Amino acid sequence: MTNRSPFSLLTHLAGDQEQLDIFSDEAAIESWLAVERALAQAQGELGVIGSEDAAAIVGAAHRGNVSEQRLWESTRNVGYPILGIVREISATLPEGPNGRVHYGATTQDIMDSALALQLVRSLASLDRRLARFGDALAERVTEHEGTVMPGRTHAQQAVPTTFGAILATLLGQVTRQRERLAQAAPRIGVISMFGAGGTSAAYGPRSAQVRTRVAELLGLEDTGISWHVDRDGLAEFGWLCATIAATCAKLARNIVDLSRTEIGEVFEPYSSHRGASSTMPQKVNPISSEVIIGLSGTAGALASALARIQEAGHERAAGEWQIEWHIIPQLAVLAGSALSEALVIAEGMRVDSDRMLANLQLDGGLVMAEAQMIQLADAMGREHAHDLVYEAATRARTEGTVLADALRAVAQEHGTAHLLPETLVGPANYLGEARTMCETSIRQWRQAPALPAAWGERPVVDLVQPLIPAGS
Repeated sequence: MTNRSPFSLLTHLAGDQEQLDIFSDEAAIESWLAVERALAQAQGELGVIGSEDAAAIVGAAHRGNVSEQRLWESTRNVGYPILGIVREISATLPEGPNGRVHYGATTQDIMDSALALQLVRSLASLDRRLARFGDALAERVTEHEGTVMPGRTHAQQAVPTTFGAILATLLGQVTRQRERLAQAAPRIGVISMFGAGGTSAAYGPRSAQVRTRVAELLGLEDTGISWHVDRDGLAEFGWLCATIAATCAKLARNIVDLSRTEIGEVFEPYSSHRGASSTMPQKVNPISSEVIIGLSGTAGALASALARIQEAGHERAAGEWQIEWHIIPQLAVLAGSALSEALVIAEGMRVDSDRMLANLQLDGGLVMAEAQMIQLADAMGREHAHDLVYEAATRARTEGTVLADALRAVAQEHGTAHLLPETLVGPANYLGEARTMCETSIRQWRQAPALPAAWGERPVVDLVQPLIPAGS
């Protein structure tokens, strides 16, 4: 019987292959087997089972000895895969070691520990993508720290800023995401070896030593407290994925808006027929941005289930566990996919600085209203300056004139023309800390913590190869 997943055009177009591989059925089986190998290895070293039995189990617990057809048939009947895995391993072993496979363990010990292996690799992949995304943004921040453009609030021009300063705020988000990832990693890549009810009773008097050694063999963190029904670490992983996708969507939303025909300031990279329409030959749609927004919206919807997985009661979930089987891999794929598409934009975006300057004059210089109010405040007080500029802005908008001209006319009528400076401030001289923000964001990015270089790099299939020679 073949299981097929529903076709997802979103995943088909932009699915991150690395995350898809990490959470594939093949990777899940490899991870279950790696945990069984590590358990046998640790128990053999500590004398819980014989060293020859341990060596035999480690040598047998490999995919070549597993019939996937039998495994999935058993899983559909049992409801979980580990009984089938244990029987597949045991069937290849002689009398003796075949009775020592999975010794003292429960299904969730193996599945949770195996999931932790997958999460470690997923986090390492996300960290590498975040590093590349942040580096690309840092380059754009440096390149455009002096590129003057309209800042916008409530979708309307507000005050002048620079494109570098706008990207600097996004780089700050990426920096914080990488910090969160590094902080969360030890809470997520955690061993689970606590037996049927979470007390480790079946593991015997050396249970804590066995668990510690299994963690060492697998490269996971050790913990002295069962987390069979305490899923806050998994919820944290899922939320990290959702918020990473949302950070990418922040960039995507700005690209969609700034590439509008009426604005035309920033665009995605161009190649022949990229974003083309089947009927309108002129179209160059922001396809990466649209995909990212779709990925992030989907991740946000799935993230609403993360609180549900924490509801599991007593010592074993009754349905909550099955929720995470679906949403955790999905969230990882969505986050990795969003980062991949965000890289396309960050590394290849096209910026029209001339259009940015032209747009500053689009409404007759109304974008300088606050600047000119502040310029007048010393001479006439802030409130009076505000009222004067407000009246001038209303007149300029109504009559279609330039703010500076309207301001002089209104000031003349109010008898305050003598308080106006000879030259009113321009966009390039009203940027505040824009350049400093660019420099600060880059410095903080360079100082952001990262996962250790080798973290999650060792293939699961290579974890715990036969280390105890037969007959020792």
